[in-house]
Amino acid sequence: MQTTRRAFMGAATVAGAAAAAVAATPPAKVSGPASDKGKFYVAACTPCDKNLKFDEGVYKDMMAWFKDQGADGVVVLGTTGEYPSFSVAERKRVAETALKHRNGLLIIVSSGTPNFPETIELATHAAANGANGLLIIPPFYYKNPPLAGLTKYYSLIFEQVKIPINLYHIPGTSAVPISHELLHSLEHYPNLAGIKDSTGSAEGYAAFVKEFPNLNMRTGTGNNLKPALEAGMGAILAEGNIFTKQAAAVFAAHRAGKSIDEPLAKLRAAQQLLRPGGVGSYGPMKYALSQLMGTRQTYQRPPHPDVTDEQKTTIKAKIEELKQMA
Repeated sequence: MQTTRRAFMGAATVAGAAAAAVAATPPAKVSGPASDKGKFYVAACTPCDKNLKFDEGVYKDMMAWFKDQGADGVVVLGTTGEYPSFSVAERKRVAETALKHRNGLLIIVSSGTPNFPETIELATHAAANGANGLLIIPPFYYKNPPLAGLTKYYSLIFEQVKIPINLYHIPGTSAVPISHELLHSLEHYPNLAGIKDSTGSAEGYAAFVKEFPNLNMRTGTGNNLKPALEAGMGAILAEGNIFTKQAAAVFAAHRAGKSIDEPLAKLRAAQQLLRPGGVGSYGPMKYALSQLMGTRQTYQRPPHPDVTDEQKTTIKAKIEELKQMA
């Protein structure tokens, strides 16, 4: 979660040159797999009880909370959702819970694994249970897989699964980037929806948007939120767990044709307020969310450490301040 964690609290400003480059690309009007452009998805964390079992009850409450706070959708079991820490059977149960209790939310299920049989198994399960789309990380572990190998890997999935598929560009974690060449090699599949770019690179993100204006180049980091919206793209944000309302306000302003500067500044201020609590990490994030929602405390799985008593004290105080912010 290194890239996600760095991006979680957001950058103070957006790189001007990159923003200008993206803004110069007019938003494309599309239908089909990329038709949910401009939507705000929460990269949802996955709650566990004190015995480290999936906490289905709190997860149900989270779906309702995210909807009430203004999110358009939720990504299930992404990096923030600790997907590598859950078995295939557990991942199916988590996805089923989200899909059964979606409360009108769009649901993208992260179904990637290092092997195509399990990836296809999880992807077809998600599709059969009503997922709106998939997020699929490239096969990791093997170093520097060639373009032909990656194309073959994804093609095996596209040939079996027909709902929209987003490729997951998070090379800081996967060590396997999503290249322009790979996307071009898969463009003939009608359900190629786009990507999630979690690198945080303003220049790299602008290049994706320029090269693929008809796909949904979703940003996975807050620093690229403004250029994403200016280009008509969407976002999948880890900070959406705690700052759902503030992030949703940015999207609402954009849809209303208003400047997003004020709600974006409020989002940044809220993130800055909680920074001392370390809420970009799994344990503190889940603790902060439980404080906001008024639910029992939930936990993360090893190897991620527990929230400390000091962090709890800080988070409690800061959450009360957050509730008072306009």
